[in-house]
Amino acid sequence: MPIKNRFAETHAEITAWRRHLHQYPELQFDVHETAKFVEDKLREFGITDITTGIGQTGVVAVVEGKTNTSGRTIGLRADMDALPIEEATGLEYASKVPGKMHACGHDGHTAMLLGAAQYLAETRNFDGRCVLIFQPAEEGGGGGNEMVKDGLMDRWSIDEVYGMHNMPDYPVGKFAIRPGALLAAADQFDIVIDGQGGHAAAPHEAVDTNLAAAHVVVALQSIASRNVDPIKQVVVSVCTLRSDTDSHNVLPQTVRLRGTVRTLDEDVRDLAEQRLRDLVTHTAAAYQCRADIDYERGYPVTVNHDQETVYAADVAEKVVPDVWRDTPPIMAGEDFSYMLNARPGAYIMIGNGDGATVHHPMYDFNDDAIPAGCSWFAEMVETRLPSN
Repeated sequence: MPIKNRFAETHAEITAWRRHLHQYPELQFDVHETAKFVEDKLREFGITDITTGIGQTGVVAVVEGKTNTSGRTIGLRADMDALPIEEATGLEYASKVPGKMHACGHDGHTAMLLGAAQYLAETRNFDGRCVLIFQPAEEGGGGGNEMVKDGLMDRWSIDEVYGMHNMPDYPVGKFAIRPGALLAAADQFDIVIDGQGGHAAAPHEAVDTNLAAAHVVVALQSIASRNVDPIKQVVVSVCTLRSDTDSHNVLPQTVRLRGTVRTLDEDVRDLAEQRLRDLVTHTAAAYQCRADIDYERGYPVTVNHDQETVYAADVAEKVVPDVWRDTPPIMAGEDFSYMLNARPGAYIMIGNGDGATVHHPMYDFNDDAIPAGCSWFAEMVETRLPSN
């Protein structure tokens, strides 16, 4: 079962949808025009069971198979939101909205699921129900969690749920997946170190918060090197270090550090948070400073269920040969994790080819991946809900 012929026929049409979405990016939950575009397309396909406003601005649509003797429901999810990045591609369909850009390919994910929806509505060659999930606010807003809390799984009786993300530097249209932890938990911290400001010429009369902050940055790297089992992964990154002065001769009263902790295991996640708190508090104290720590847990680990990973990989292999079934885990976060915590399922990566990585101002989704992505979405339904 290679790429479905229907998607070769509709490739240009789906590409046009994708490029339209690319020109009008919206952020987090403020995806009203994107959601309206999705709803309008679904209605054009003859789909009438559509609910909007799930998880604030999400769209959920149901496609019924020719029969439903199985009584089973498969969920397929795509994310809709963009990023607060100024696009630098110069493409003819580049973002028309200053400071906003589809720099992670969510325009492509939405277009591919719409393409699959069109096909499934035309053929209905399955026994059961398909629930199409168009989600807002993946980029930091936790839209997946909001949809789950809004009753997504129970209201639509979803038995299994599947999602897909493009991956730059993977061959175009190739699939990669692994059972277990695929994407990391993404936590963040905000640390304020407070001392006593003073003149740079008289450091003995001040309490140097810069010195304390520098030692905190170094100390935090010991979490990975000395506290966590070397076989397990953790990334602790201090991404912002900013004092309350820009002067050449003033020792600042306060310094703020902001960053992220990425883990693939809940026990390691707990350990990393505790060690961060201990190291920051005691290192600051060693330099006569005080430290306030705001530690916020973000998306949980994205854990693929074992059997559903096999299902997803087997379907991918029908579409494109040589599926990578044990791709290395990725330390980025993804809020599809909330859906996988609520129901069995799997998340798969599809190659985007050479080019800029995601979250880069030169990134662009590769439209050549569309037929393979649409085929995988559609084939997941037809395979998991075989027609009698």
